Amino acid sequence: MDGTGGRKVLTYPNIILRSTAESVTNIDDDLQDLVALMIKVMYASSGIGLAANQIGELKRVIVFDQDPESKEQKPGVLVNPEIVSREGKIVYKEACLSVIDFTSDVSRNSRIHVRGHDQYENQVDIEASDLAAICLQHEIDHLNGKLFIDHISSLKRSMYKRHLKKELKKAQKKDS
Repeated sequence: MDGTGGRKVLTYPNIILRSTAESVTNIDDDLQDLVALMIKVMYASSGIGLAANQIGELKRVIVFDQDPESKEQKPGVLVNPEIVSREGKIVYKEACLSVIDFTSDVSRNSRIHVRGHDQYENQVDIEASDLAAICLQHEIDHLNGKLFIDHISSLKRSMYKRHLKKELKKAQKKDS
């Protein structure tokens, strides 16, 4: 048993992934349980970040690995995160637990300052750069109903959508 309670990461084109998450107004036991579950799902899925809407919860909560380039698990939590400042540019080949079988170069800010709260209501300010900054921007995008494929060319996006439709049709025929 992996401790995820059978919760799976939702995959595109699930409509919940295009929904805007709502601000968290009450940090309670239910939120603690959600955070613990999200961390388990993130690591069980070999991810470095996860937004609550990726598991069907429309709450402004993200979890992330604080040192995504290390093998050691060091989970971080942000409730109601917002990017306060951003600078620089970096291009990185991104993937997503919700966008299966696809990676693409995405241009993002190379340094960001993010503010939010942890799961204990403490204000958190994070100065992140490179992969950590990419991860935080990626997860905050999820909270706004945006996927990394929204940052790529319309041609690449339509090619991915056609490929996904074919794969979904194959899977449906196989299940029939």
